Amino acid sequence: MRAGRPSGGSTPLGYGAGATSRLGIPALRYFALHSSIPAVDTTQLLKGVLDLAVLAVLRNEDGYGYDIMRRLRAAGLDEVGDASVYGTLRRLFQAGLLTTYVVPSESGPHRKYYSLNAAGRERLARSGRMWRSFAATMDRLLDDEGVAA
Repeated sequence: MRAGRPSGGSTPLGYGAGATSRLGIPALRYFALHSSIPAVDTTQLLKGVLDLAVLAVLRNEDGYGYDIMRRLRAAGLDEVGDASVYGTLRRLFQAGLLTTYVVPSESGPHRKYYSLNAAGRERLARSGRMWRSFAATMDRLLDDEGVAA
């Protein structure tokens, strides 16, 4: 028996699998609705997929930092932060997945452009397959539970 769990496989506070709260809400759903754990924050999800998103943005067209951030936001990743993108670009470059080149600018500082190299394209393909598999699994789980899209 694990500490803090009643015996017999019941849920905390003695609610069994078919039990309801005093308000008539199924017990497990009651705990999920009233948990002290916050709902999933999109910034937390973004941390896990920002590398893949940056690689995907660079798949067809090279870009400089601000341009990449703008393209990510235009694609729907509105909460992506400047520091996150620049840090990700630096990390992907150091990992050997990106190459860089500098283009002079007449209206400001020179721009450092990033492009995918062969290793970056391979990582994009592999990570893309993993993401699609993971997303399909989550879709099945949500569909099986009747969660609205």
